[in-house]
Amino acid sequence: MRLNLTAVGPTVRAVEESNVNPGLLGFVVVALLGVATWLLIRSMNRQIKKIDLPDDAPDEPTRDGSEQG
Repeated sequence: MRLNLTAVGPTVRAVEESNVNPGLLGFVVVALLGVATWLLIRSMNRQIKKIDLPDDAPDEPTRDGSEQG
């Protein structure tokens, strides 16, 4: 059985010889990921600031009925 590789040869050579780069699409994808990350971090910071933690936890009994101390 003999394989005909003549159709593959020029395609592989054309890709190797050309200057392949991400171009505009790559830049847009990276920029959108950066903006989405920034928005998520900003939203997370706002949510964390809303959390109101008490200064000291009151002495409440635990589940087994003993006092914490």
